[in-house]
Amino acid sequence: MSTIADHEIKESKEISSEHIPKHPSMYRVILHNDDYTTMEFVVEILMKIFGKSLEKAYKIMLNVHRQGRGVCGVYTCEVAETKVNTVHQLARDNGFPLRSTMEKE
Repeated sequence: MSTIADHEIKESKEISSEHIPKHPSMYRVILHNDDYTTMEFVVEILMKIFGKSLEKAYKIMLNVHRQGRGVCGVYTCEVAETKVNTVHQLARDNGFPLRSTMEKE
């Protein structure tokens, strides 16, 4: 037999589970290889925009060079969009066609 207290507990469980915040979707930011952007510029981008150490930036740059693409990091949608746009702006300002995209995890 269900009591009023039991009913209130069930309701509070349902309400509280609805209010549990969901984790935001995460996105990988990818750099793509091209025939014109220098390896040095890619390393510089990785260090300045993505906060990578010289060693880590060099490893990612080699992935871009050898495999055609490299993952720079995983971020929320807004942060990923900002990083992609910043890469494009800096590349354009420096005369490189470097391309960056984002992919949902």
